[in-house]
Amino acid sequence: MGKFIFRLPDIGEGIAEAEIVAWHVKIGDRIEEDGRVADMMTDKATVEMESPVSGVVIEVAGDVGDVVAIGSPLVVIETEGEDDAEVGAAQEPSHPAGGRGLGEGGATSTSATATGAEAQTPPLPDPLPLEGEREKTAPTTPAQPEPVEGPAPTPTPHPKVLASPAVRQRAKELGIDLAQVRPSEEGRIRHADLDQFLAYNAAGGYRPAGAARGDEVVKVIGLRRRIAENMAASKRSIPHFSYVEECDVTALEAMRAQLNNARGDKPKLTMLPLLIAAICRTLPRFPMLNARYDDEAGVVTRHGAVHLGMATQTPTGLMVPVIRDAQSRNLWQLAGEIVRLAEAARNGTAKSDELSGSTLTVTSLGPLGGIATTPVINRPEVAIIGPNRIVERPMFVPDGMGGERIEKRKLMNISISCDHRVVDGWDAASFVQEVKKLIETPVLLLAD
Repeated sequence: MGKFIFRLPDIGEGIAEAEIVAWHVKIGDRIEEDGRVADMMTDKATVEMESPVSGVVIEVAGDVGDVVAIGSPLVVIETEGEDDAEVGAAQEPSHPAGGRGLGEGGATSTSATATGAEAQTPPLPDPLPLEGEREKTAPTTPAQPEPVEGPAPTPTPHPKVLASPAVRQRAKELGIDLAQVRPSEEGRIRHADLDQFLAYNAAGGYRPAGAARGDEVVKVIGLRRRIAENMAASKRSIPHFSYVEECDVTALEAMRAQLNNARGDKPKLTMLPLLIAAICRTLPRFPMLNARYDDEAGVVTRHGAVHLGMATQTPTGLMVPVIRDAQSRNLWQLAGEIVRLAEAARNGTAKSDELSGSTLTVTSLGPLGGIATTPVINRPEVAIIGPNRIVERPMFVPDGMGGERIEKRKLMNISISCDHRVVDGWDAASFVQEVKKLIETPVLLLAD
């Protein structure tokens, strides 16, 4: 038998280590060539590792949540053939620092080693009792009562309970048997009697229906840990300020409906492509917003192209795919790219270059957008924009004759959070006001 040491390969340019987010094998499992070994997460994406050989897994690099350096052992597989402990182990780790691996690359997981040892050592049998103690330790069988002949006892009828329909409904919701509740007066159970029952029986183990379930401990790993680290770093190092403005999107929604009615085989327009178009038209006059700040080097890079990050909720957490050169795309192209990138992020097929390099981010909760939001900046960017929910409200509008009339309008708030080290409040407010003009006069979005 031989041993094959499968080392973590270089899975991305500039990646020094990766985190174990899922194991698909355990010690003692047989794995076939090209079989799934583990899912590893880098700073940019989750990558599935596959075994280059067939055999039995005898060692693993650690537990879910552990970090393994590139070039360090990930698993050791026992293969058929001559003993060759150096197969797959000749290459030294390309990044010796960081991570926890096997063999020379790091220490073997304690839990994995213990599991393997326990599997090979059978448990010792309990010692036999001494001859004089056998009678003492022999189990005793309780005597069974003699059956009593005669007719079965008649069950006691359930006493009639007096209570109003409201009290009965509340007791049903709480899971209380009214027959167990002692009435306080006139034999009728009232709400106060239910309260008293709950108070006196809580210590006795009574648990009403819908009571809180037990605590659950969830390990923060993978994408959720990346999000936690990035958000903590953003709030810790960036002095945020937020600004919110109300926009009348009645005309914009009407134009969007007209465009969708005539779209043919083009993708359906949502509010997001229209907002992105307005942002891209406005940014050239506010270059300080389309920027990235390297606070260690003390350098702000103002970008000419708009590589727009699009915060997207996925089953594993929040991801930010990037629309490259958003300023060069028309409404239909933006709509198609939004759908494509969102789908790729949700099903895990987004490429690493589609998840990095954004210069400004838009975050939208769609119909859950709320009245206003204070989004957290996607560091090292300096601004993030969040459209909120569209609501209908009465407003005073010009009547065309110098007066005003009340009319039902569609309104939406736009929130922006900025890095106050780079962007002043005046700049952020002025930028949002310019975007508002385009949104409230949407024909300008289609003008050259």
